[in-house]
Amino acid sequence: MSESSSILGNREYYVTDVVQTDPPQGVSGGTWYRYTIGHGSSPISGIRPGSLQSVTRHAEEFAENLNERGLLGYSAYGARRLQRK
Repeated sequence: MSESSSILGNREYYVTDVVQTDPPQGVSGGTWYRYTIGHGSSPISGIRPGSLQSVTRHAEEFAENLNERGLLGYSAYGARRLQRK
């Protein structure tokens, strides 16, 4: 079990699948994939063009970002706050 898994318990986000799909309505061409990020009974789905490798990498980075936000105490469902410099 990773450090984030032990801190988050069963709240950890992870990629459950990446499957090829049709382009969205109004979009022609390209190779599109639907990805799903698991989180208990609240999966998050997205659709993105690209190669299987690039979409999988995007989904993994997205899940990692959600996990990091959870470690920092931010809600994964809340809007991000802009930090002023």
